[in-house]
Amino acid sequence: MRKILIDARAMAHPEPLEKGISALRELGTESYLYMLNHKNPIPLINLAKQHGFQTLSHEDTQNLWHIIISKSKESTLQELLDV
Repeated sequence: MRKILIDARAMAHPEPLEKGISALRELGTESYLYMLNHKNPIPLINLAKQHGFQTLSHEDTQNLWHIIISKSKESTLQELLDV
């Protein structure tokens, strides 16, 4: 699967949400969004779930959030986690 990476750590609000929504529009079943952020982007996650995407949010030991969003129902998001 092809990873679409968004590093939102240095972005100001609302840029992470805007970039995330743009990436969701491009996702097919062979790609996934991987976002790094200092907080869990609940609005983006809720929007993705409303449109049938799988989501995974994981906070690592350095308080960095790893967010994975995929359209594929066949992939295990935990396997895509880079921590």
